[in-house]
Amino acid sequence: MISQKAKYALRALIALAQSHGSDETLMISQIAEQQRIPKKFLEQILLDLKHHGIVVSRRGKAGGYMLLKSPDTITFGAVLRIVDGPIAPLPCLSRMAYRRCEDCREEKSCEVRRVFARVAAATRDVLDGTTIADCIGGAADSEAHALTA
Repeated sequence: MISQKAKYALRALIALAQSHGSDETLMISQIAEQQRIPKKFLEQILLDLKHHGIVVSRRGKAGGYMLLKSPDTITFGAVLRIVDGPIAPLPCLSRMAYRRCEDCREEKSCEVRRVFARVAAATRDVLDGTTIADCIGGAADSEAHALTA
């Protein structure tokens, strides 16, 4: 499962993407109210995303946050890695934080690893192939509905 922080980060980015290209900033209070995110928590999330070059903040009367990158270049996978860390069901499958499983004799013949390697690959394909822009066009809604129907 992804963390609540990751869900909030994705929702905040979707809100920012909806005003992308208009040179309009959104204040933290606007995003927090619209997306039902605790304001203090959102401040931390946006600072994290700012440090990773995803969003930018502006001070002053027209201050607030806006996307620094185009929504079609920000993937769910990238956001999850920033907020939650590696996307891997087992430490031996992580690309960013590989660790050999302590109870494993040999990775090459590990049946558990083999199955979860397929899960990890499919998960990465979806997360790295889905952008914030995909969510504002309605494509993600129809796909999610098809998967849950």
